[in-house]
Amino acid sequence: MQNKLIDLNNHLFAELERLGDEELVGDKLDEEIDRAKAITCVANQIISNGNLVLRASVAAADSMNANFKIPKLLVE
Repeated sequence: MQNKLIDLNNHLFAELERLGDEELVGDKLDEEIDRAKAITCVANQIISNGNLVLRASVAAADSMNANFKIPKLLVE
């Protein structure tokens, strides 16, 4: 199965709904909060990876431009 960012979005909103369940109390609420933290960590990594892929794609496209200038951070 190919996961897409929309799938991540759906998981995040589903978790938000579970956390909003007012009947969730005590240990069950604590477990759901821990689960939400774990989902958040994974989601942040997925987003960071997507951002890296996007930046690499933009850099590759820009390097094909005859007026391309190397960013100062890469030169120093």
